[in-house]
Amino acid sequence: MELVVAVIAFAGAILAAVTTGVLVGRIREESSGWLVAWAITTVSVCLGLGAVAVGTLLGFGPLTFRVFQIGGALLAPLWLAGGLIQLLAESRSARLGGWLLGGGLSFVGVVIMALDPVQSGFNKTLPIATEKWDIPPEWLARGVHVLDLVILFVALIVALIRMRSGDDYDADNMNATVVLAPIGMAAIGSQLFLVQGIFVAALLAAIPGGIWYAVNRPLAPYDDEEEPAPQQGPPSGPMPVQPQQPVWQEQSLGRRVAGMQQQSMASPMSGPMSAPMGGPIGGPMGGPPMPTTGPQPAVPPAPRSGLGDLVAEYRAGEQQGGGFDYASRMQPPPPQQQPPKPPLPPDFGGPATGTLMAADAYNPQAPEYGMPVPPPTASTEFQMPNTGVLYPGQVQAAQSMAAAQVPATATGSVRPSPTIYGMLTVFTLMDGAGEAFDKLAEDTVEQVLRNEPDTLLFVCHGVKSAPLQRLVYELYRDQTAFHDHQRQAHMERFATERQPLVLATNVIELTVNAAKVVPLPTTFKI
Repeated sequence: MELVVAVIAFAGAILAAVTTGVLVGRIREESSGWLVAWAITTVSVCLGLGAVAVGTLLGFGPLTFRVFQIGGALLAPLWLAGGLIQLLAESRSARLGGWLLGGGLSFVGVVIMALDPVQSGFNKTLPIATEKWDIPPEWLARGVHVLDLVILFVALIVALIRMRSGDDYDADNMNATVVLAPIGMAAIGSQLFLVQGIFVAALLAAIPGGIWYAVNRPLAPYDDEEEPAPQQGPPSGPMPVQPQQPVWQEQSLGRRVAGMQQQSMASPMSGPMSAPMGGPIGGPMGGPPMPTTGPQPAVPPAPRSGLGDLVAEYRAGEQQGGGFDYASRMQPPPPQQQPPKPPLPPDFGGPATGTLMAADAYNPQAPEYGMPVPPPTASTEFQMPNTGVLYPGQVQAAQSMAAAQVPATATGSVRPSPTIYGMLTVFTLMDGAGEAFDKLAEDTVEQVLRNEPDTLLFVCHGVKSAPLQRLVYELYRDQTAFHDHQRQAHMERFATERQPLVLATNVIELTVNAAKVVPLPTTFKI
């Protein structure tokens, strides 16, 4: 039996050493508190199981017994629970309290167990702690074990509750906690109750195994983008656009942000402002592209997809051979494939919100300030604009004549106001809740349209490739308008009634770089 215990303890010590190396590699890229705490756990398990392997083969002594008790019985369960505190705590004070509690108990316990006398009479069997310790170290170990059990149980309950109403990060934390908390409770139970040494060694060896699984599976960093292969020789086609990693992934206490800054750097020759090598060169003042001499490479059309499909594919971690260019999904088609559009007038129209918006080609407005407006012409006919409302022809004729006097070559700026606040919310619905959520969203959008003039854009749409996902795209004049929007009665109703319909929610804050917003065509309601 002692030989089997020695083999299990030796294998567990090797597993703990390997897991420690994995954690140290993650700590170099992502300095998180739970990684440091679990690194202390795996080092303690490695020392404790190493002492068990040596003691069962050569015989235990005071030194091997102290190392096993300090590493495997005291520090390993304590810092396993401390790592869950660092993982699940949302406030800095809670995380700091976890560090102070773990550090204080570790210091006091190591000093007492290292200096307190030990009873003699060892052999090759794993010794029982209550038979070798005096009262201070025995009750100290029991008190720490009870505290560890309480922390592990509370962490398990908190992780399960947050997963019910949280996002994917809460689900990952729950998956890690469900694995580690029961293992820690079982290992502590083997220390409190009189069980055979083979079970003590096996449960201690399961701790680094659970940590290795949690770090490499549910708590692994996102790796949606593969590194592109280096190109041999000069480029012969269009330069690929390197996608930028969004900043909204920096959440959940610093998890999953390792290497974000390195992947977000794009090539200076790529991007929407540079023309592909060998392609047409744009003319002056935004005119038509100038033809080039020589053969031009065929430009493949961009895949047909919208913002919803892009977010769904990005969240799902879609990977294709050679790296998939998510940024090209939002690029417009090549110039030769775009249908001709009427020229845009240079005036600035839009709602009376105080923000200048680029004029719409299909809805011309009044000329710029200071320009004369021609007198309206009398007309008895009625024209039908695309809003579904009848206006007299006299007003429409005045707008049409005012827009006709504007030169057709001038264009307005697409750079929006820097105070605009944007947000994209991704809802993952419960099975069968799509129709009810769509009805609730439709009523909410109607109330936003009627009562919120400072809400510039509020759109809810589905995702073709993900039927259970809904995206809500929002633009506000500023953050004050956003806070006013949240306090509206219809938004409180939307937030309350969607709870039983939504499985997970992910909020993405946006910065608007360029925009063109036009009224969407709507259905006529009787």
